[in-house]
Amino acid sequence: MVGIVSKPGTGEKLEILSTDAQYDLACACGSRKEEHRRRSGHGKWIYPITLPNRGKSVLFKTLVSNICTNDCKYCPLREGENVRRCSLGAEETAKVFLDYYNRREVFGLFLSSGVFGSADATMEKLNRIARLLRGKYSFRGYIHLKVIPGASDAAIEDAVSLASAVSLNIETPGEANLAKLSNRKKYIRDIIEPIKLISRLTGRGAKYEGVKQTTQFIVGAAGESDAEIVKYMWGLYDRLKMQRVYFSAYQKGLGDESMPGEEMKLEEPADVFVREHRLYQVDFLMRKYGFKESDIIFNREGNLSLDCDPKEAWAQRHLEAFPVNVNRASKWELLRVPGLGPVTIKGILERRRECRINRIEELGKVGVRLGKASKYVVF
Repeated sequence: MVGIVSKPGTGEKLEILSTDAQYDLACACGSRKEEHRRRSGHGKWIYPITLPNRGKSVLFKTLVSNICTNDCKYCPLREGENVRRCSLGAEETAKVFLDYYNRREVFGLFLSSGVFGSADATMEKLNRIARLLRGKYSFRGYIHLKVIPGASDAAIEDAVSLASAVSLNIETPGEANLAKLSNRKKYIRDIIEPIKLISRLTGRGAKYEGVKQTTQFIVGAAGESDAEIVKYMWGLYDRLKMQRVYFSAYQKGLGDESMPGEEMKLEEPADVFVREHRLYQVDFLMRKYGFKESDIIFNREGNLSLDCDPKEAWAQRHLEAFPVNVNRASKWELLRVPGLGPVTIKGILERRRECRINRIEELGKVGVRLGKASKYVVF
Protein backbone atom coordinates (compact mmCIF):
# COMPACT_ATOMS: atom_id res chain seq x y z
CA MET A 1 0.00 0.00 0.00
CA VAL A 2 1.36 3.44 -0.97
CA GLY A 3 0.51 6.58 1.00
CA ILE A 4 -0.31 9.63 -1.12
CA VAL A 5 -0.01 13.13 0.34
CA SER A 6 -3.13 15.11 -0.57
CA LYS A 7 -2.33 18.65 -1.70
CA PRO A 8 0.58 19.30 0.68
CA GLY A 9 2.16 22.73 0.78
CA THR A 10 5.68 23.38 -0.48
CA GLY A 11 7.13 23.29 3.03
CA GLU A 12 5.56 19.91 3.75
CA LYS A 13 6.77 18.54 0.42
CA LEU A 14 10.30 19.70 1.18
CA GLU A 15 10.19 18.02 4.58
CA ILE A 16 9.22 14.74 2.93
CA LEU A 17 11.45 14.92 -0.14
CA SER A 18 14.59 16.28 1.53
CA THR A 19 14.30 13.65 4.26
CA ASP A 20 14.07 10.98 1.56
CA ALA A 21 17.13 12.50 -0.15
CA GLN A 22 19.17 11.28 2.85
CA TYR A 23 19.52 7.94 1.08
CA ASP A 24 21.64 9.74 -1.51
CA LEU A 25 24.03 11.22 1.07
CA ALA A 26 27.72 11.12 0.30
CA CYS A 27 30.40 12.75 2.42
CA ALA A 28 33.65 13.60 0.68
CA CYS A 29 35.71 11.72 3.26
CA GLY A 30 34.92 11.67 6.94
CA SER A 31 38.40 12.45 8.16
CA ARG A 32 37.44 15.93 9.31
CA LYS A 33 34.47 17.05 11.36
CA GLU A 34 33.06 19.41 8.75
CA GLU A 35 33.06 16.64 6.12
CA HIS A 36 31.04 14.08 8.05
CA ARG A 37 27.62 13.18 6.64
CA ARG A 38 25.25 15.73 8.11
CA ARG A 39 22.51 18.18 7.32
CA SER A 40 21.87 21.74 8.42
CA GLY A 41 19.57 22.35 11.36
CA HIS A 42 17.89 25.13 9.36
CA GLY A 43 16.12 22.66 7.08
CA LYS A 44 16.88 19.23 5.73
CA TRP A 45 17.09 20.71 2.25
CA ILE A 46 20.04 22.94 3.20
CA TYR A 47 23.02 20.66 2.69
CA PRO A 48 26.72 21.39 3.43
CA ILE A 49 28.94 19.65 0.87
CA THR A 50 32.47 19.32 -0.44
CA LEU A 51 32.54 20.20 -4.15
CA PRO A 52 34.48 18.18 -6.77
CA ASN A 53 37.31 20.75 -6.59
CA ARG A 54 37.52 20.30 -2.76
CA GLY A 55 35.85 23.65 -2.11
CA LYS A 56 33.18 23.87 0.59
CA SER A 57 29.69 25.15 0.06
CA VAL A 58 26.02 24.86 1.01
CA LEU A 59 23.49 23.62 -1.51
CA PHE A 60 19.74 23.49 -1.68
CA LYS A 61 19.27 19.74 -2.14
CA THR A 62 16.06 17.82 -2.61
CA LEU A 63 14.34 15.13 -4.61
CA VAL A 64 11.87 16.52 -7.13
CA SER A 65 9.76 13.41 -6.53
CA ASN A 66 9.99 10.32 -4.33
CA ILE A 67 7.65 8.39 -6.61
CA CYS A 68 9.78 5.64 -8.16
CA THR A 69 9.10 2.80 -10.59
CA ASN A 70 12.50 1.20 -10.00
CA ASP A 71 13.04 -1.91 -7.88
CA CYS A 72 16.47 -1.21 -6.33
CA LYS A 73 16.62 -3.51 -3.30
CA TYR A 74 18.83 -1.13 -1.29
CA CYS A 75 16.45 1.82 -1.60
CA PRO A 76 13.56 2.41 0.85
CA LEU A 77 11.81 4.42 -1.88
CA ARG A 78 11.61 1.52 -4.36
CA GLU A 79 8.26 0.73 -5.98
CA GLY A 80 5.76 -0.94 -3.69
CA GLU A 81 7.13 0.43 -0.40
CA ASN A 82 4.71 2.12 1.98
CA VAL A 83 6.06 5.67 2.06
CA ARG A 84 4.43 9.09 1.68
CA ARG A 85 4.74 10.04 -1.97
CA CYS A 86 4.75 13.55 -3.43
CA SER A 87 6.38 15.72 -6.09
CA LEU A 88 7.47 19.33 -6.48
CA GLY A 89 6.41 21.41 -9.46
CA ALA A 90 9.02 23.05 -11.69
CA GLU A 91 7.99 26.67 -10.95
CA GLU A 92 7.51 25.78 -7.27
CA THR A 93 11.04 24.36 -7.03
CA ALA A 94 12.64 27.28 -8.86
CA LYS A 95 10.94 29.89 -6.68
CA VAL A 96 11.67 28.26 -3.32
CA PHE A 97 15.33 27.76 -4.29
CA LEU A 98 15.71 31.37 -5.44
CA ASP A 99 14.17 32.56 -2.19
CA TYR A 100 17.01 30.88 -0.25
CA TYR A 101 19.61 31.90 -2.83
CA ASN A 102 18.63 35.57 -2.79
CA ARG A 103 18.94 35.55 1.01
CA ARG A 104 22.46 34.13 0.50
CA GLU A 105 21.67 31.05 2.54
CA VAL A 106 22.72 28.64 -0.23
CA PHE A 107 25.36 28.62 -2.96
CA GLY A 108 23.54 26.51 -5.53
CA LEU A 109 21.06 23.76 -6.31
CA PHE A 110 21.34 19.95 -6.27
CA LEU A 111 18.37 18.16 -7.89
CA SER A 112 17.68 14.46 -7.93
CA SER A 113 14.52 12.40 -8.21
CA GLY A 114 12.85 9.04 -8.08
CA VAL A 115 11.86 7.70 -11.49
CA PHE A 116 8.25 8.52 -12.30
CA GLY A 117 6.80 7.41 -15.63
CA SER A 118 10.10 6.88 -17.44
CA ALA A 119 13.73 7.97 -17.23
CA ASP A 120 13.20 10.61 -19.93
CA ALA A 121 9.99 11.91 -18.34
CA THR A 122 11.91 12.38 -15.09
CA MET A 123 14.85 14.05 -16.84
CA GLU A 124 12.43 16.37 -18.65
CA LYS A 125 11.17 17.63 -15.28
CA LEU A 126 14.69 18.06 -13.82
CA ASN A 127 15.85 19.83 -16.98
CA ARG A 128 12.73 22.03 -17.01
CA ILE A 129 13.59 23.36 -13.54
CA ALA A 130 17.17 24.12 -14.62
CA ARG A 131 15.92 25.76 -17.82
CA LEU A 132 13.51 27.95 -15.86
CA LEU A 133 16.34 29.12 -13.64
CA ARG A 134 18.76 29.72 -16.52
CA GLY A 135 16.20 31.37 -18.82
CA LYS A 136 13.27 32.99 -17.02
CA TYR A 137 15.23 33.87 -13.87
CA SER A 138 18.70 34.43 -15.45
CA PHE A 139 20.39 32.33 -12.75
CA ARG A 140 24.05 31.75 -13.66
CA GLY A 141 25.12 29.97 -10.49
CA TYR A 142 25.77 26.36 -9.55
CA ILE A 143 23.29 23.66 -10.58
CA HIS A 144 24.00 19.96 -10.09
CA LEU A 145 21.62 17.59 -11.89
CA LYS A 146 21.37 13.86 -11.27
CA VAL A 147 21.12 11.91 -14.53
CA ILE A 148 18.55 9.11 -14.37
CA PRO A 149 19.79 5.64 -15.43
CA GLY A 150 18.33 4.74 -18.81
CA ALA A 151 17.86 8.34 -19.99
CA SER A 152 18.23 8.97 -23.71
CA ASP A 153 21.31 10.62 -25.21
CA ALA A 154 19.24 13.73 -26.02
CA ALA A 155 17.96 14.08 -22.44
CA ILE A 156 21.48 13.66 -21.08
CA GLU A 157 22.97 16.27 -23.41
CA ASP A 158 20.16 18.66 -22.48
CA ALA A 159 21.03 18.23 -18.78
CA VAL A 160 24.74 18.76 -19.46
CA SER A 161 23.98 21.95 -21.39
CA LEU A 162 22.10 23.39 -18.40
CA ALA A 163 24.18 22.20 -15.44
CA SER A 164 27.41 23.14 -13.72
CA ALA A 165 27.84 19.50 -12.71
CA VAL A 166 26.08 16.22 -13.48
CA SER A 167 26.23 12.81 -11.91
CA LEU A 168 24.93 9.36 -12.73
CA ASN A 169 25.44 6.86 -9.92
CA ILE A 170 27.44 3.83 -11.01
CA GLU A 171 25.99 2.10 -7.90
CA THR A 172 27.99 -1.16 -8.08
CA PRO A 173 31.25 -2.44 -9.57
CA GLY A 174 30.08 -4.52 -12.50
CA GLU A 175 27.02 -5.98 -14.14
CA ALA A 176 26.83 -9.07 -11.93
CA ASN A 177 26.66 -6.95 -8.77
CA LEU A 178 23.92 -4.67 -10.13
CA ALA A 179 21.89 -7.74 -11.11
CA LYS A 180 21.76 -8.69 -7.42
CA LEU A 181 20.03 -5.40 -6.64
CA SER A 182 17.74 -4.67 -9.59
CA ASN A 183 15.89 -6.69 -12.21
CA ARG A 184 15.03 -3.60 -14.24
CA LYS A 185 18.27 -1.66 -14.65
CA LYS A 186 20.75 -2.86 -17.27
CA TYR A 187 24.29 -2.02 -16.22
CA ILE A 188 25.91 -1.36 -19.60
CA ARG A 189 22.91 0.20 -21.34
CA ASP A 190 21.50 2.29 -18.48
CA ILE A 191 24.63 3.24 -16.53
CA ILE A 192 27.99 2.65 -18.23
CA GLU A 193 27.12 3.91 -21.71
CA PRO A 194 25.52 7.12 -20.36
CA ILE A 195 28.56 7.74 -18.13
CA LYS A 196 30.79 7.37 -21.20
CA LEU A 197 28.56 9.77 -23.13
CA ILE A 198 28.84 12.38 -20.38
CA SER A 199 32.64 11.96 -20.43
CA ARG A 200 32.67 12.62 -24.18
CA LEU A 201 30.42 15.67 -23.79
CA THR A 202 32.47 17.19 -20.95
CA GLY A 203 36.01 16.04 -21.79
CA ARG A 204 38.91 18.25 -22.79
CA GLY A 205 38.08 20.22 -25.91
CA ALA A 206 34.44 19.10 -25.87
CA LYS A 207 31.44 21.43 -26.22
CA TYR A 208 30.67 21.32 -22.47
CA GLU A 209 34.22 21.04 -21.17
CA GLY A 210 33.57 23.13 -18.07
CA VAL A 211 30.82 20.85 -16.70
CA LYS A 212 31.98 18.52 -13.91
CA GLN A 213 31.08 14.83 -13.88
CA THR A 214 30.87 12.77 -10.70
CA THR A 215 29.48 9.39 -9.70
CA GLN A 216 28.78 7.34 -6.58
CA PHE A 217 29.02 3.74 -5.36
CA ILE A 218 26.55 2.29 -2.88
CA VAL A 219 29.10 0.48 -0.71
CA GLY A 220 28.18 -2.96 0.58
CA ALA A 221 24.71 -3.26 -0.91
CA ALA A 222 25.64 -6.05 -3.33
CA GLY A 223 28.12 -7.79 -1.05
CA GLU A 224 30.98 -6.72 -3.34
CA SER A 225 34.63 -6.54 -2.28
CA ASP A 226 36.70 -3.37 -1.95
CA ALA A 227 39.01 -4.69 -4.69
CA GLU A 228 36.08 -4.72 -7.12
CA ILE A 229 35.17 -1.12 -6.27
CA VAL A 230 38.80 0.06 -6.55
CA LYS A 231 39.18 -1.60 -9.96
CA TYR A 232 36.20 0.34 -11.30
CA MET A 233 37.25 3.54 -9.50
CA TRP A 234 40.64 3.40 -11.20
CA GLY A 235 38.98 2.93 -14.59
CA LEU A 236 36.72 5.93 -14.01
CA TYR A 237 39.70 8.16 -13.24
CA ASP A 238 42.24 6.70 -15.65
CA ARG A 239 40.10 6.17 -18.75
CA LEU A 240 37.05 8.39 -18.33
CA LYS A 241 38.75 11.28 -16.47
CA MET A 242 35.98 11.47 -13.86
CA GLN A 243 36.25 14.56 -11.61
CA ARG A 244 35.19 12.80 -8.41
CA VAL A 245 33.99 9.42 -7.22
CA TYR A 246 31.85 9.41 -4.08
CA PHE A 247 30.79 6.58 -1.78
CA SER A 248 27.67 6.03 0.29
CA ALA A 249 27.75 3.18 2.79
CA TYR A 250 24.68 0.96 2.63
CA GLN A 251 23.08 0.84 6.05
CA LYS A 252 21.57 -2.51 6.95
CA GLY A 253 17.84 -2.53 7.52
CA LEU A 254 16.97 0.09 4.89
CA GLY A 255 16.58 -2.34 2.02
CA ASP A 256 15.18 -5.73 1.12
CA GLU A 257 16.19 -8.36 3.70
CA SER A 258 17.08 -10.78 0.90
CA MET A 259 19.75 -8.55 -0.62
CA PRO A 260 23.45 -9.52 -0.33
CA GLY A 261 24.31 -6.43 1.72
CA GLU A 262 22.09 -7.68 4.54
CA GLU A 263 24.42 -10.68 4.95
CA MET A 264 27.61 -8.66 5.50
CA LYS A 265 29.40 -9.93 8.59
CA LEU A 266 30.95 -6.82 10.09
CA GLU A 267 31.94 -6.88 13.74
CA GLU A 268 30.40 -3.49 14.51
CA PRO A 269 27.67 -1.48 12.73
CA ALA A 270 30.11 1.44 12.49
CA ASP A 271 32.51 -0.69 10.43
CA VAL A 272 30.55 0.07 7.28
CA PHE A 273 31.45 3.75 7.70
CA VAL A 274 35.11 2.87 8.35
CA ARG A 275 34.99 0.93 5.08
CA GLU A 276 33.52 3.96 3.32
CA HIS A 277 36.27 6.12 4.83
CA ARG A 278 39.00 3.72 3.63
CA LEU A 279 37.62 3.94 0.09
CA TYR A 280 37.75 7.73 0.27
CA GLN A 281 41.39 7.44 1.38
CA VAL A 282 42.13 5.26 -1.65
CA ASP A 283 40.34 7.81 -3.82
CA PHE A 284 42.59 10.56 -2.43
CA LEU A 285 45.72 8.45 -2.98
CA MET A 286 44.77 8.02 -6.63
CA ARG A 287 43.88 11.65 -7.27
CA LYS A 288 46.54 13.42 -5.22
CA TYR A 289 49.36 11.00 -4.40
CA GLY A 290 50.06 9.25 -7.71
CA PHE A 291 48.92 5.80 -6.55
CA LYS A 292 47.54 3.30 -9.07
CA GLU A 293 45.13 0.42 -8.64
CA SER A 294 48.08 -1.98 -8.43
CA ASP A 295 49.48 -0.06 -5.41
CA ILE A 296 46.45 -0.73 -3.19
CA ILE A 297 46.82 -3.52 -0.61
CA PHE A 298 43.89 -5.86 0.12
CA ASN A 299 43.45 -8.79 2.48
CA ARG A 300 42.68 -12.33 1.30
CA GLU A 301 38.99 -11.46 0.94
CA GLY A 302 39.83 -8.54 -1.34
CA ASN A 303 39.01 -5.88 1.26
CA LEU A 304 40.90 -2.93 2.70
CA SER A 305 42.08 -3.11 6.29
CA LEU A 306 39.72 -1.51 8.79
CA ASP A 307 42.64 -1.04 11.21
CA CYS A 308 45.30 0.45 8.93
CA ASP A 309 44.93 3.22 6.37
CA PRO A 310 45.80 2.18 2.77
CA LYS A 311 48.87 4.42 2.53
CA GLU A 312 50.48 2.89 5.61
CA ALA A 313 49.46 -0.59 4.40
CA TRP A 314 51.46 0.09 1.23
CA ALA A 315 54.45 1.32 3.25
CA GLN A 316 54.44 -1.77 5.46
CA ARG A 317 54.42 -3.97 2.35
CA HIS A 318 57.27 -1.95 0.75
CA LEU A 319 59.78 -1.39 3.53
CA GLU A 320 62.56 -1.41 0.93
CA ALA A 321 61.37 2.08 -0.11
CA PHE A 322 62.19 3.50 3.33
CA PRO A 323 63.56 5.45 5.08
CA VAL A 324 63.10 8.43 2.79
CA ASN A 325 65.60 11.27 3.06
CA VAL A 326 63.59 14.43 3.65
CA ASN A 327 66.35 16.64 2.20
CA ARG A 328 66.83 14.67 -1.03
CA ALA A 329 63.64 12.84 -1.90
CA SER A 330 61.42 13.87 -4.80
CA LYS A 331 57.87 15.07 -4.26
CA TRP A 332 56.51 11.67 -5.32
CA GLU A 333 58.81 9.79 -2.94
CA LEU A 334 57.69 12.04 -0.08
CA LEU A 335 54.04 11.45 -0.99
CA ARG A 336 54.56 7.74 -0.23
CA VAL A 337 55.50 8.49 3.38
CA PRO A 338 52.67 7.75 5.85
CA GLY A 339 51.70 10.91 7.72
CA LEU A 340 52.95 13.34 5.06
CA GLY A 341 50.31 15.08 2.97
CA PRO A 342 50.48 17.52 0.03
CA VAL A 343 50.48 20.64 2.24
CA THR A 344 53.32 19.39 4.47
CA ILE A 345 55.30 18.25 1.44
CA LYS A 346 54.87 21.61 -0.26
CA GLY A 347 56.32 23.19 2.89
CA ILE A 348 59.25 20.74 2.86
CA LEU A 349 60.12 21.52 -0.76
CA GLU A 350 59.96 25.27 -0.12
CA ARG A 351 61.97 25.09 3.12
CA ARG A 352 64.79 22.96 1.78
CA ARG A 353 65.46 25.47 -1.02
CA GLU A 354 66.61 27.81 1.73
CA CYS A 355 68.18 25.52 4.31
CA ARG A 356 68.71 21.95 5.42
CA ILE A 357 65.96 20.29 7.49
CA ASN A 358 67.44 18.55 10.52
CA ARG A 359 64.55 17.15 12.54
CA ILE A 360 60.85 16.32 12.39
CA GLU A 361 59.90 19.25 14.65
CA GLU A 362 60.90 21.66 11.87
CA LEU A 363 57.98 20.36 9.81
CA GLY A 364 55.35 21.38 12.35
CA LYS A 365 53.79 20.31 15.60
CA VAL A 366 54.47 16.61 16.09
CA GLY A 367 51.08 14.99 16.53
CA VAL A 368 49.72 11.69 15.27
CA ARG A 369 50.54 12.29 11.60
CA LEU A 370 54.09 13.62 11.94
CA GLY A 371 54.71 11.05 14.66
CA LYS A 372 53.81 8.38 12.15
CA ALA A 373 55.98 9.98 9.46
CA SER A 374 59.03 10.03 11.78
CA LYS A 375 59.25 6.23 11.53
CA TYR A 376 59.74 6.38 7.78
CA VAL A 377 62.13 9.33 7.26
CA VAL A 378 65.71 10.40 7.90
CA PHE A 379 67.33 13.82 7.67
